[in-house]
Amino acid sequence: MTDSPGRAEDEVVGLCQGLLRIDSSNYGDDPRSTEREAAEYTAGKLSEVGLDVELIEPAPNRTSVFARVAGRDRSRPPLMLHGHLDVVPADAADWQQPPFSGAIADDTGVEMLWGRGAIDMKDMDAMILAVVRDRLRSGRLPPRDLVLAFLADEEAGGKFGSHWLVANRPDLFDGVDAAVGEVGGFSFTVRDDLRLYLIETAEKGIAWMRLSASGRAGHGSMVNDDNAVTRVAEAVARLGSHTFPLTLTKTVRTFLDEVCRAMDLDPETAEPEEVVAALGPIAPMIGNTLRHSVNPTMLEAGYKANVVPGDAHAVVDGRFLPGMRDDFLAQVDAIIGPDIVREHLVDDIGLETAFEGPLVEAMTSSLLAEDPGARAVPYMMFGGTDAKAFATLGIPGYGFAPLRLPPWLAFAELFHGVDERVPTDALRFGTRVLDRFIDQI
Repeated sequence: MTDSPGRAEDEVVGLCQGLLRIDSSNYGDDPRSTEREAAEYTAGKLSEVGLDVELIEPAPNRTSVFARVAGRDRSRPPLMLHGHLDVVPADAADWQQPPFSGAIADDTGVEMLWGRGAIDMKDMDAMILAVVRDRLRSGRLPPRDLVLAFLADEEAGGKFGSHWLVANRPDLFDGVDAAVGEVGGFSFTVRDDLRLYLIETAEKGIAWMRLSASGRAGHGSMVNDDNAVTRVAEAVARLGSHTFPLTLTKTVRTFLDEVCRAMDLDPETAEPEEVVAALGPIAPMIGNTLRHSVNPTMLEAGYKANVVPGDAHAVVDGRFLPGMRDDFLAQVDAIIGPDIVREHLVDDIGLETAFEGPLVEAMTSSLLAEDPGARAVPYMMFGGTDAKAFATLGIPGYGFAPLRLPPWLAFAELFHGVDERVPTDALRFGTRVLDRFIDQI
């Protein structure tokens, strides 16, 4: 085991600040979307320590970065460490600190680094950069090759990022047998001497869908019993108020059992939703993994107050449990009814990987070395990550961006939320853990 990385720990906050000061907001296909500056910053930090870097741009300014770190045993399959460079947009008027300032300011006595992307996921990007830079400066080669991927467009489904790269540049992933990225490795404090660190081994699938209704166009003053707006609004209301049945996957059941064990509850009698409610700041994250979900997010119809349009549309964000896509869509179709046309805007797989093997053991031991009160547990991510794209190549993925968090921090609310921030000590902690993890892979 190596000593604390020292210089990596010293520079991770500055690296993260540098990334947060770059506005890499993702507006989908809108030309304002650009990862180019963040990619050039990242590539420059890797080039400084002697790595050959490839910038890949499938569309103007939608830039990803790849590099490969040679390991001691080059006959072994490489491990991929990946992060995304894009962030969701932020309205500065809503924030305590400017979202692209990389400000360091106190929050309840804890020094925090503020900015859009602080936990999703420029924190992990910075930790990877800091550890790799330090290892190359000090000549500490990893046990096997590392493929480093800093990706565009994750926040809009990976059309110009992971999915494009898998389809058009599969050579970048030759031999890779596992991938490590977001969202996992963060702590949940049970008591002073016990923290659960949630390792992501599963993800819900994504079904962003457009719902359309047709009807009879006419004058707004006339009674219309064939109104497309009414029809699509009723379907959306039914979906938005529907509660899907409780369904526990293997990952979620294991997680709940571990929580019960930590809280001295009987897993045979404890109700899943009561266990989730006891999780405080992370309850919203876990609660969304107990069942399928659909949220209406967009409505579109009409062009004039006194004209009944012939068509109306809605967009909904559906998330289904791994291995249950067909079940989910059948339930959606039954709810919206036969008069609504449903089409997919994004249709991406759910994932579930076993919580076992050498990588999981390395994550567990690296956490314990830095926090004797750590207990690693698997959990399902309520959203989606670039791991979905890599899974189509047969590459299993894990979410492991280690952070030891204050017990009071409402971590789940920071994802895509106002005042996104990360404790600077958590960044340093994560850097130490990630360095130890690499030593054991």
